[in-house]
Amino acid sequence: MKGLAENKNVLHLIQSRMSDFSKSQKKIAAYILERYDEAPFVTAAKLGQTVGVSESTVVRFASELGYGGYPEMQKAIGEAMRSQLTAAQRVSVTSGRVENGNVLDYVLASDMNNIRSSLEQIKRADFEKIVDAIVQAKNIYILGVRSSASLASFFGFYLNLISPNVRNVRAGTSSELFEEILRIDEGDVFIGISFPRYSKRTLKAIDYAKSRGATVISITDRPSSPIAVAADLCLTALSDMASFVDSLVAPLSVINALLVAISMKKQEDIVETLEQLEQIWDEYEVYEKFGTEGK
Repeated sequence: MKGLAENKNVLHLIQSRMSDFSKSQKKIAAYILERYDEAPFVTAAKLGQTVGVSESTVVRFASELGYGGYPEMQKAIGEAMRSQLTAAQRVSVTSGRVENGNVLDYVLASDMNNIRSSLEQIKRADFEKIVDAIVQAKNIYILGVRSSASLASFFGFYLNLISPNVRNVRAGTSSELFEEILRIDEGDVFIGISFPRYSKRTLKAIDYAKSRGATVISITDRPSSPIAVAADLCLTALSDMASFVDSLVAPLSVINALLVAISMKKQEDIVETLEQLEQIWDEYEVYEKFGTEGK
């Protein structure tokens, strides 16, 4: 039973088992399905009081679905919520969780918690495997769309300073996307970046890259996300929302860590490249220099 809970979206799981529930369980199920944007923040006692059942009935309901307890089911509902809420619903949820005067505290504290939790859940062996795969790749393709596009652009910009074989994949249309990755092959690495709500375009590109024999790496929010499940290797970073704005602080920190680790493995190459770039930047006055004589 527990395996079923771990491998299935909790909302889909509840829907699929609705006909098997008792009368009391159906009340709990109906509340969760209709108000899944509120359920992650409601205690077992409060939920039971709201629908007219005991707290112990709510706890047993979570166990019946295969969860280790009500908090575990709450967490699963929260994950499902983040992947399904519309932008307008996100705004409504956040307004109910934070007062206007505490917005700064709330957002920054949430970002710090995302980084802390991400650090705890990342397996160091997986991190090293991903670093080695990128270092050894013939070609590196990076794709992120919508809000994840900024992460892909940042990653690609700095990775291009380290390796000459990096391509940021443009995803203006489906045809453009597949034209960009048409020649991806064995020995290449495809990096797909996506957070709730997950991009179908990124998932389709991952499927294509795998069919061509490339190693697929995903950067997403949890191991059960469709982007993670479809990948060969995965790094997770929490992106718990702050209103309709996706929190990309933890994902950016994870990407920073990847860049530093990759640069350390290719230190000689990157030092030579950066020395050449410094000469070019000086010659073409790319950067403003403060405090130089005559300025």
